[in-house]
Amino acid sequence: MLSLHTNAATLSAQNSLGRTQASLSTSMTRLSTGFRINSAMDDAAGLQIATRLKAQTSGMAVAMRNTQNSISMLQTAEGALNEVTNILTRMKDLATQAADGSSSATDQGAMQKEFNSLTTELGNIISNTSFGGSKLLNNGTDGKFTAEVNFQIGSESSEQMKFDIKDSLGKMHTAISTAAGDFSGSTLEEGEEFEAGENAGKEISDVPEDDDTAPSAATGATNANGTIANLKAAIEAVSTVRSEMGAAANRLDHVYNNLSNVSTNTKNATGRIMDVDFATESANMTSKQMLMQAGTAMLKQTNSMSSMVMSLLQ
Repeated sequence: MLSLHTNAATLSAQNSLGRTQASLSTSMTRLSTGFRINSAMDDAAGLQIATRLKAQTSGMAVAMRNTQNSISMLQTAEGALNEVTNILTRMKDLATQAADGSSSATDQGAMQKEFNSLTTELGNIISNTSFGGSKLLNNGTDGKFTAEVNFQIGSESSEQMKFDIKDSLGKMHTAISTAAGDFSGSTLEEGEEFEAGENAGKEISDVPEDDDTAPSAATGATNANGTIANLKAAIEAVSTVRSEMGAAANRLDHVYNNLSNVSTNTKNATGRIMDVDFATESANMTSKQMLMQAGTAMLKQTNSMSSMVMSLLQ
């Protein structure tokens, strides 16, 4: 029907051209941003899923850094205990040498000086080894491992790894204190006294040989012989703590590897939802551009239909 008031062909061409223009705009936006979903209108369900996956991936990235920091902390403490083991081994060698009847009093005096110096360094290492400002091996209230430590190893609140060596650490301090009476492995608060036995700090000559609380030392064959067993126990106590730290570090390393695998696959899943396929979208854009050209040409043709009506009146 030819009508001056309503040009149905023009209206149809305008609607088609509007839809094509909207699709072309969407394709250009996707190609310019690289994302298939740029707003919730593009894919509401996909955006919700992708947002959840992104949050999980971000949390896992932080958890991966946490595991690396935790491993570094444990390695710092374990490295310090390795040196403690070396010192205790040397002290045991001194005690073994002093326990021999061939050692003179002068020899034993020299051994005692080295023994005392090593004891002081034991206290220095254990009291002052720190990571990020936190004391690690200290037996005082500020010691990191005097309480349970929770490592955050995942993006969820429940994904934690508990690390508790306070009992083993306490036994280690006790064993070292027994083997080296002058040893102090804690930072003392003002006015606080370190309990290391009533004879701690005394010279061997000041302590009766039958006193069970005699300080460990290399001087004197009788005391030196007893010190050998105490130092052996101390070395074993240190090894126990090192073993627990090593096991925890190994577990954290496996946690890191698993998180890396999960994170990689989660990112891939997010990419499949969010990222645009450039080959497909480029083809869509080309198609929409051709439709725009065709639609514009047809709209021009439909606008000339009114002139056909006027020709009937001539």
